[in-house]
Amino acid sequence: MSERHHPAEVPHLSQHTTLRLGGPGARWVRAETEQDLVDAVRSADAADQPVLLVAGGSNLVVADAGFPGTVVEVATRGVRPDVEPGADPSCGGVLVTVAAGESWDTLVARAVREGWSGIEALSGIPGSVGATPIQNVGAYGQEVSQTVASVRAFDRVERRVRTIAAADCGFGYRHSRFKAEPDRFVVLTVTFQLPVGGLGSPVGYAELARALDVGIGERAPLADVRRAVLALRAGKGMVLDADDHDTWSAGSFFTNPVLPADVAERLPAEAPRFAQPDGSVKTSAAWLIERAGFGKGYGLDRDGARVGLSTKHTLALTNRGGASTAELLDLAREVRAGVEERFAVRLVNEPVLVACTL
Repeated sequence: MSERHHPAEVPHLSQHTTLRLGGPGARWVRAETEQDLVDAVRSADAADQPVLLVAGGSNLVVADAGFPGTVVEVATRGVRPDVEPGADPSCGGVLVTVAAGESWDTLVARAVREGWSGIEALSGIPGSVGATPIQNVGAYGQEVSQTVASVRAFDRVERRVRTIAAADCGFGYRHSRFKAEPDRFVVLTVTFQLPVGGLGSPVGYAELARALDVGIGERAPLADVRRAVLALRAGKGMVLDADDHDTWSAGSFFTNPVLPADVAERLPAEAPRFAQPDGSVKTSAAWLIERAGFGKGYGLDRDGARVGLSTKHTLALTNRGGASTAELLDLAREVRAGVEERFAVRLVNEPVLVACTL
C-alpha cells in the first residue's frame, strides 16, 4: 500500500475519472492488495475521515474543490476461474472470481476468448469490476445481476469481510444494496457464474438483434456479439477515446425513468413505454431529453463552450476540454429542468456525485 502525503503530490481526481474533472483528495492511498484495501478503509474510518473509492472513475462526478478525505485507489488484480484452461466445465459452467480493481472490459474480452457467456453484451463499458454490482451495470439486454453469484465485501459497520449471495444483493434497475448503503460496503471481489460455449446469451435487445441479423431470443457467436456491441457503443461515443471529446463523459448521465402507470399515461402517445413486472412503466430518458429541446451537441454552439451534450448521444454530458465540474452540473440542471417543465418527469442522475450536488 502506497500513500502520498505532500499536497503537491496528491493527484487530482480529474486524472482518474473519465470526465477528466475533479480536484484533489486530502489524502491518497493506492491499494494493490485486498489487505491493503481493507486496511486503508479501516484506518480512515478509525480517524473518522470520509472515504472515496476510485478505480476506473467512469461513474464519478467530483467537485472542483476535490474530496475532503481519503481517496483509496483500488488497484487490486486477479481473475480466478474454478476450472483449468482446456478442462471440461461442469454443466453449471464456470465460476470466475475477479478482484475489484480489474478492468471490466478486459474481463469481458477474456470471457469471450474463453467461451464464457453472459456478459458479452456488456462489452466496452469502462470502469472496474468492483463497480459493476454497485450500479447493477447493464446494456443491450444484459445486466451483471444475471451472472453475479456472490460479492465479497468489507462491511464497514460490522467491521468484517462478508460474502453476500446474489439473492441478498438487492439488485434492481441500476441499483443494489451496495448503492443503497454507499458508506457501508467495500467490494473486494465479485464471483460470476457463466455458462460455457461458443454462443452468447439469447439476444434481448432489438437494436443489437438488428446489428447481428438475428431475431429476439436467438443467439449469436460470442465474438460477433462483442464486435457488434463495440460498434454500436462507438457510434454513440460510449467507447473511451482520448482524442474524441464525445467520450469525455460519465456515460449515460440520467437513468431511464421508471414511472407509475398513471404518470406514464400522461406522456405523449409516441413516448416509449416498457411495462415492468411490478406494474410500473419505464420510458426513455434520451427520448424525453430530445423532445424537450436538447438535441445532440446541445450547448456546443455557445461562445467558449466547454461542456455540452455529446454529438452522438443525448444522454452523455461531455467535457470538451478545460471544463469545470460546476459547468457540467449547470448543464445537467438545465436539461433536468427542461424535461421536468415539458413532461412533469424529474430525471435522476446515474453517476455518483462526490462533494457536489445537482
